Amino acid sequence: MNFDPNARSDAESGIFGLPFTEEESQMVYLPVPWDATTSYKSGTHQGPASIISASHQLDLFDYEVDRPYLAGMFMQDLSHEIISLNHKTRAMVEKLLAGKNLSDQDVEQIQKQINDQCIQLNTWVYEQSKKLLAQGKWVGLVGGDHSTPFGYLQALSEIHSEFGILHFDAHSDTRDSYMGFTYSHASIMHNVLQNFPQVNKLVQVGIRDFSEGELSYVQNQGSRCQVYFDQDLQNRKMQGETWAQIVKEIIDSLPAKVYVSFDIDGLNAQFCPHTGTPVPGGLSFHEATYLLRQLSQSQRTLIGFDLVEVAPHPEGQDEWDANVGMRLLYKLSAYLLASHKKVNWR
Repeated sequence: MNFDPNARSDAESGIFGLPFTEEESQMVYLPVPWDATTSYKSGTHQGPASIISASHQLDLFDYEVDRPYLAGMFMQDLSHEIISLNHKTRAMVEKLLAGKNLSDQDVEQIQKQINDQCIQLNTWVYEQSKKLLAQGKWVGLVGGDHSTPFGYLQALSEIHSEFGILHFDAHSDTRDSYMGFTYSHASIMHNVLQNFPQVNKLVQVGIRDFSEGELSYVQNQGSRCQVYFDQDLQNRKMQGETWAQIVKEIIDSLPAKVYVSFDIDGLNAQFCPHTGTPVPGGLSFHEATYLLRQLSQSQRTLIGFDLVEVAPHPEGQDEWDANVGMRLLYKLSAYLLASHKKVNWR
């Protein structure tokens, strides 16, 4: 292949400026431009497109992994079907949020329509994921809001009898439902735990915004859930524990097979100021990538990941969120590929 990794990216090239086709790529990204049920502000549906655009500014050299791009990386085209469904569903949500002249019956009917359309989204993600997995691809789902990976996790649950989830987030996302939406972004981990017994462990990192009900829910899960609250992490570091010590404990709590679900707002808000629901506190970029690197170099098997809640500036004034998001996407991909010896550590 006549490709210079040091040259300027062609505007018409693929993700990260790479020339690979889907067939040539071991790593395939499934973009899901969906944020219909976001409760604070929309915008994460633009995450995949913003990441593609920003990714052309990436230097492909990686300090830790030797030329990860050689395994082939490809992002599928945005689905016009999902873009249209998101627009239609979001309009219904906005109508509910406005709450004008709606009877209880109207509200119930609109909520049912929204839930039905969320099921359509889940089915689409499941079918696309299952197809890629059947082809032997490594799949990275790129959201969209955090409700988007449900169908992907369903597909993985048909392949793996047991696996854990390492969940980076500011929020617990374990609400039974939110605003009457069964498949809300605020309910993804509740839905996963309730529907997929194959998920035998959920380890949450960076959690700092949650309801009393969510706290009770994760506590009632017993050993199936381990939560590393952001306040506790910061206290431990202030009292002298190193991040390396804490990371070892986190990794030791995970089972043999691990899926990574990375909500960008798990990072400090300086790295994602325009995400759907930013919260003060959170991890630094290097704290997150150190944990991911140590995980990939452990004896555990990484089976897939999602990166969600990246949102561009609403007026297009900067690419900072997308810049951070695409760099995190590259690191997630490099670590997964290196853990399976598809590429080498430096």
